[in-house]
Amino acid sequence: MNVMKPHPQDEILAAKPPVVSRQDWLKARTALLAKEKAFTRQRDALNAERRRLPMVEIDKDYMFETPEGRRSLRDLFEGRRQLVIYHFMFSPDDPPPGQTHPWSEGCPGCSHLADNLPHLSHLHARDTSFTMVSRAPLSKIMPFKRRMGWTMPWASSFGSDFNADFHVSIDPAMASPEYNFRPVPQSPGGELSFSGEQPGLSCFLQDDGRVYHTYSTYSRGLDMLLNTYHLLDMTALGRQEGWEDSPAGWPQTRDFWLRHHDKYDVAPQPAASCCHD
Repeated sequence: MNVMKPHPQDEILAAKPPVVSRQDWLKARTALLAKEKAFTRQRDALNAERRRLPMVEIDKDYMFETPEGRRSLRDLFEGRRQLVIYHFMFSPDDPPPGQTHPWSEGCPGCSHLADNLPHLSHLHARDTSFTMVSRAPLSKIMPFKRRMGWTMPWASSFGSDFNADFHVSIDPAMASPEYNFRPVPQSPGGELSFSGEQPGLSCFLQDDGRVYHTYSTYSRGLDMLLNTYHLLDMTALGRQEGWEDSPAGWPQTRDFWLRHHDKYDVAPQPAASCCHD
């Protein structure tokens, strides 16, 4: 299935980097390598700092619906020491009369992330479990999961405070709605700039019978999970998105181009990006 139609072989790019000798290319590439190595060391230092974050003990009894029945947050660890939860955007609301999209489907951006997940055996080898959690009920989650061909665990938090407490369900009725550790922007009239389900990832640790929240990230913090983007970042054309700093004339689009992986051959539907700054 093609993500993007190939360009005709005789089409000439509007602009491209200069063409140089192999020797000059190696000089430019090794200069960039030095910056890449510095970035890798910076990332290692940031990861070390993340491992030293303080923790918050979870004192609320969250319950989830799974295909195996009702499960507690501790049950989702499946006996392992760590748990990673991806907060998958999937609305629990019923669709308006005569409409199905997007209420019957999970978020295209979250679906893209789910397509990029590793085989979970590699996480299990490091005593870590993974599950996706959405506020949609299982009656909506399971048919969509089968359609996407996914095998990872996926639980419903419907009817609990879990999504609200981890700031991935934004309700205008909330006293102080926040996302990505900041208040949700409001218009002069007090209307929220966005609401509803939002993406995020949260990490937990269990020790001595207690469960602790160790880390959460949202918005562009989820970018590190998207291997499709990282592969495109290594190419000359990049992600081809309008916000990128690319050479003048490089192909780019400002539209939200991601779709469910079974929809790239059908006409696109208008969709807004699921990520906020």
